[in-house]
Amino acid sequence: MRIVTWNVNSLNARLGRVERWLQTFEPDVLCLQETKLADDAFPALTFEALGYETFHHGQGQWNGVAILSRVGIENPIGGFGDGGNPDPDARIAWATCGGVRVASCYVPNGRSLDHEHYQYKLRWLDRLAADLDGQCTPADDVVVCGDFNIAPDDRDVYDPAKFATETHASAAEREKIQTLLDWGLVDVFREHHDDGGLYSWWDYRGGNFHKKLGMRIDLLLTTRSVADRVAVTLVDRNERKGPKDDPPSDHAPVLIDGTR
Repeated sequence: MRIVTWNVNSLNARLGRVERWLQTFEPDVLCLQETKLADDAFPALTFEALGYETFHHGQGQWNGVAILSRVGIENPIGGFGDGGNPDPDARIAWATCGGVRVASCYVPNGRSLDHEHYQYKLRWLDRLAADLDGQCTPADDVVVCGDFNIAPDDRDVYDPAKFATETHASAAEREKIQTLLDWGLVDVFREHHDDGGLYSWWDYRGGNFHKKLGMRIDLLLTTRSVADRVAVTLVDRNERKGPKDDPPSDHAPVLIDGTR
């Protein structure tokens, strides 16, 4: 299947882009983050007309995640599926699509290493790992994808020294990614691309996209059974370009493609 993750940074602002992208690339599953919509404002009928079932977990002007699928949606869960207290933010949605258990994740940013939001980020990642273990086994077909707000290693940031004392590249955050890998997930993009300088996010400010100053923080982590069937992985950098009257997200879509 072709599975894609994309932080659209407001679906209202990017809906036309998403529609065109779906028509061009025809993914089987598209996971969206930062939709910034309430559930009753999500354009489900627009996507249905393109052949996609949808599941959205939103809260209004902030956060929001969605799963679009043309291979079915079963057992959808908005938020963590562990039966615990609801997450105050709409940051994760689960569904089974074509036999693959998929999670669309928008991991908290963290803001700064001395901020409470950073501690929330670490706790959120611990809960993600526990939720994954409660729903799935490493032998299952699983894809946990989204905007992780973490660059897994120094190849994934344009200046490791700059990020040494900032969020997104701290040792504690990277350890949380390693916990997911130790459980049985695989960073599929990294398996196919060993080089640095391949990013999925670029700050709007300072012309960073054109200067190639970015980070790889949009990840598709899969179990080995999925990873072994992946033939192609790529970042669609072209979707990060665009005029002011059709502005892009600050993230580009990232996809994996393989056999069913």
